[in-house]
Amino acid sequence: MVLSQRQRDELNRAIADYLRSNGYEEAYSVFKKEAELDVNEELDKKYAGLLEKKWTSVIRLQKKVMELESKLNEAKEEFTSGGPLGQKRDPKEWIPRPPEKYALSGHRSPVTRVIFHPVFSVMVSASEDATIKVWDYETGDFERTLKGHTDSVQDISFDHTGKLLASCSADMTIKLWDFQGFECIRTMHGHDHNVSSVAIMPNGDHIVSASRDKTIKMWEVQTGYCVKTFTGHREWVRMVRPNQDGTLIASCSNDQTVRVWVVATKECKAELREHEHVVECISWAPESSYSTISEATGSETKKSGKPGPFLLSGSRDKTIKMWDISTGMCLMTLVGHDNWVRGVLFHSGGKFILSCADDKTLRVWDFKNKRCMKTLNAHEHFVTSLDFHKTAPYVVTGSVDQTEQQRTGRHKVKEHNSSLRGWEQKADIGQALEQAPQGSGGGPIPGVI
Repeated sequence: MVLSQRQRDELNRAIADYLRSNGYEEAYSVFKKEAELDVNEELDKKYAGLLEKKWTSVIRLQKKVMELESKLNEAKEEFTSGGPLGQKRDPKEWIPRPPEKYALSGHRSPVTRVIFHPVFSVMVSASEDATIKVWDYETGDFERTLKGHTDSVQDISFDHTGKLLASCSADMTIKLWDFQGFECIRTMHGHDHNVSSVAIMPNGDHIVSASRDKTIKMWEVQTGYCVKTFTGHREWVRMVRPNQDGTLIASCSNDQTVRVWVVATKECKAELREHEHVVECISWAPESSYSTISEATGSETKKSGKPGPFLLSGSRDKTIKMWDISTGMCLMTLVGHDNWVRGVLFHSGGKFILSCADDKTLRVWDFKNKRCMKTLNAHEHFVTSLDFHKTAPYVVTGSVDQTEQQRTGRHKVKEHNSSLRGWEQKADIGQALEQAPQGSGGGPIPGVI
């Protein structure tokens, strides 16, 4: 900052007064001469102690600024969380709420899958328009489009580092993308029909895929070779997902079953049969949910002393089922959706289940008490996919209405909404394109079995 001539003169006189009053006579004489002050002129009394006053004033102002900045940050945090800082928010309690933070549009056809990047603040969407789009979920900005597939992109999956992205398509191929350079580095051929699902194994060395050709295949990331084929489903395999340690994979199918496979031997460990229609989606329970599941269902701990593993499935019969894979038993059935269930997953805190469906809603379930806690009217059309950020309070949903929506969580229980829609703790950060009306929530689930 440049001082005016008057300000500079006042500062010089204040410095001169400070030097003189503190006994720095030699420095005082030299300074007056170099500052071109009249050597014989007596300094005005108004400059007496002025430099010290200015200095202490600046310190007080700086302290005040820091206090105000702290209060501003607290206010932002409170606004973000929906509750005062005194009630410390536990990430395990983050639940999405309306209105959505963003409603993102850009795809020309229905959105088939939405996922968060495991490291960076981006989310990725796949669509029937044969493209994959990358978005910044903090700003709502579109970043880029990945092109390469020639038909609908059905599913996408990151490895645990976020450096690789796998995609599969109705063009019968699986593609592996370098997500740092946004280039396709490998295309895998081998399925004889629409490839409906893909997932990178936890170790990052292999990819599993499911297809309308009724098979599940495992591919080597390094070479692109198919190293295993799992057969047993009698119809289109809709989804495949590995468990946390990669020893098991689960699949669901149009044949109304869920199967669990041992990766090492290709053996079908369990065939789960209680759904009455196509099983659209599956999700493994995180270990953080095991104690709540055991408490809610009364399931016994195995001889190994460790419960589980547990699996969720969602079906066109409008229900969500929870399974104990060690016994093959259905532990509970959640009833409430009015149309096909298209996406289901556990909250990272392990206490809740989130689901989306063709009834245009996103629901939050308190499975311990077997009730639907919140229902959000998420999109104007079928909700096809959802993902919950593992560490931040964000949920993203995708829809046939060709949009994605993002929401943020809120302290305790609130709702959220979707399309490519993003939901967060904040109300609306200025870029929401549409607001979802709040649905009904609370009360017991009708017909919980």
